[in-house]
Amino acid sequence: MSFKTIMVQLDVDVIAAPRISFAWDLAQRYEADLIGFCAAEGRFVMPSGPDDRAAARAMWCQLEEIEDRLNCLKEEFLGTVNGSNRASWRGEIGNPTERLAFNARAADLVVTGSPMPDFLVDHHRLVDPDSLILSAGRPILIASETFAPIEPESVLIAWTDTREARRAVADAMPFLAGAKDVVIATVDGGNSTSRASAADVERFLAKHGVSARSEVVDGCRSEPAEILLQIGQDIAADLIVLGGYGHSRIRELAFGGVTRSILQAGSFHRLISN
Repeated sequence: MSFKTIMVQLDVDVIAAPRISFAWDLAQRYEADLIGFCAAEGRFVMPSGPDDRAAARAMWCQLEEIEDRLNCLKEEFLGTVNGSNRASWRGEIGNPTERLAFNARAADLVVTGSPMPDFLVDHHRLVDPDSLILSAGRPILIASETFAPIEPESVLIAWTDTREARRAVADAMPFLAGAKDVVIATVDGGNSTSRASAADVERFLAKHGVSARSEVVDGCRSEPAEILLQIGQDIAADLIVLGGYGHSRIRELAFGGVTRSILQAGSFHRLISN
């Protein structure tokens, strides 16, 4: 099991070089094709009077600016990959999250960057990671803020016995196969069901040649996300693997949750599946 095609998402207004280099290094490591992708759309301009030509011109200027930026990003992407025939480019006008989710069908893995604070997000020009996780149908690798090359020697699996977590473990197998230390961490009351669930994952991974150990932690002492992130720090995790939004997204947005907290943990690489 390996990644054959990786898609790297670029933001129209964000410096692209670190993300391109990170994804190209990853693609070369797994001998995968790399698709560069970027999309953005203009903001609606309200006509200010009976003549809407000014609004139309303003919208047209926005689209021209986006096209120019997409062309610049294409040149930068193709320059970084040195014209490799294993790399290709897709630039589109449209909602960046929706267009990326649509194009994700072409890849085994989608690479993106750490999300910005909510108050800075312009969904016309930036991907909404929450919506992307729920709509892409592919694992999403959110790179750390430093874009350090991913060398997953130590991997933390944030395990809950849900469909999303099972999917994430299977999707992460190319990373897990090369890891030296894999910890399956379950935050719970330490009941027998949790231990049996984690033990099953440990045996499943062993069948695939992955040596892992399980750890069931009492969730009464702190918030689950805090416990998991602390374990990640303790084992110097290169990657955190988790299933995204095992609870409803509305509940997580209102009350917080593991997915949201780990999304914001920019010091780690994170692989999230739904």
